[in-house]
Amino acid sequence: MNPLPALFLLLSVATLLPPSSLTQARAPDLGLSSLIGGTPGPLDAITDVAGVEVGHTTLVSGSGKLVVGRGPVRTGVTVVHPRGRASSDPVFGAWFTLNGNGEMTGTTWLEESGILEGPIAITNTHSVGVVRDAILQWQVSRPGLQPWGLPVVAETYDGGLNDINGFHVKAEHVVQALHGARGGAVQEGNVGGGTGMRCHGFKGGIGTASRKIDARTGGWTVGVLVQCNYGARRELRVAGVPVGEEITDLMSCVASSDRTIRPNLPRCDAPALTPPEDDDGAGSIIVVIATDAPLLPHQLKRIVTRASLAVGRMGGKGENSSGDIFVAFSTANARAAADTGVVQTAMLPNARINPLFYATVQATEEAILHAMLAAETMTGADDLRVYALPHDRLIAAMRKYGRAPGSR
Repeated sequence: MNPLPALFLLLSVATLLPPSSLTQARAPDLGLSSLIGGTPGPLDAITDVAGVEVGHTTLVSGSGKLVVGRGPVRTGVTVVHPRGRASSDPVFGAWFTLNGNGEMTGTTWLEESGILEGPIAITNTHSVGVVRDAILQWQVSRPGLQPWGLPVVAETYDGGLNDINGFHVKAEHVVQALHGARGGAVQEGNVGGGTGMRCHGFKGGIGTASRKIDARTGGWTVGVLVQCNYGARRELRVAGVPVGEEITDLMSCVASSDRTIRPNLPRCDAPALTPPEDDDGAGSIIVVIATDAPLLPHQLKRIVTRASLAVGRMGGKGENSSGDIFVAFSTANARAAADTGVVQTAMLPNARINPLFYATVQATEEAILHAMLAAETMTGADDLRVYALPHDRLIAAMRKYGRAPGSR
């Protein structure tokens, strides 16, 4: 047997990507943002919150039969720097779990202190440890940071498409994502930690969106980034339309005639590929919420719980086997964590927080949709194939229910 091709390491730096790879088939282009609601920021991305930077390292190699330790490989890591990679200034933060079949490290101290120190990273389930350790090594070597840390690292499971037990994410890949992070447009779909993910039975991955609050109510921005790997097909909704009930084919299948490979799954040349009756929405979703509104940790806790409403609007139910874990932070109140004695902070009154709730739900809903719109059909380990959401059939479903752009 010939060895698998060498591992291709793709460092995805948002500001260096061709414009076409960043702007195609997003909700605003398809006229769907207005159906979701709210006003997107200029980039419609988490990086609309000033200072936020995103970096991806994407690992793709090999094809065919799974050989543990060799591939096929379909995985990676995504990092979010709240104040940019050059800043050592922590931010106020909070986290929430809708269903806990997953992991987000560092959250015990985040809950206790209300302070998020350093970047947030997302990867696959079996790479949390190496990503955490790599971030810690990176942090303690930088001036201005305390000589210890509890990095926040989250995961979703890519073991269908990826050789997850091969442990292909290494420390150097994490460092490349950390150093390569930039502001500006953010690549979505089959990139970074989202490379091998599935969402509502379609190809999923990384998605991002933002909402700008009207100047009369503060002019703040809420940005969201998701790693989407959850949900049953039949439950998928887009702006209230039961898209999952309209697109019942294009289910995961095996692109091989060898019946010994994944015998429990249909072949891709089968005449009908319909959702299995036991589709229980297995999977997970990680949501990262950023805002420049001056919110204290207890208010960010209120914000981060609202991501659950967006997951529900898209069709997620916090299923038993899903890890639905969310984190939020505010870039306001610079140096509030510094040991300078009494610290002066700003806080938005609770009576003015509703627009931020709406923005959080809208941006999270659109970020999930963006993850599926940007993702491309992928064939991975043991020839498992996961199809992309077909844009034309999505629009046809929206039109059927009178929700297509411009319909009345």
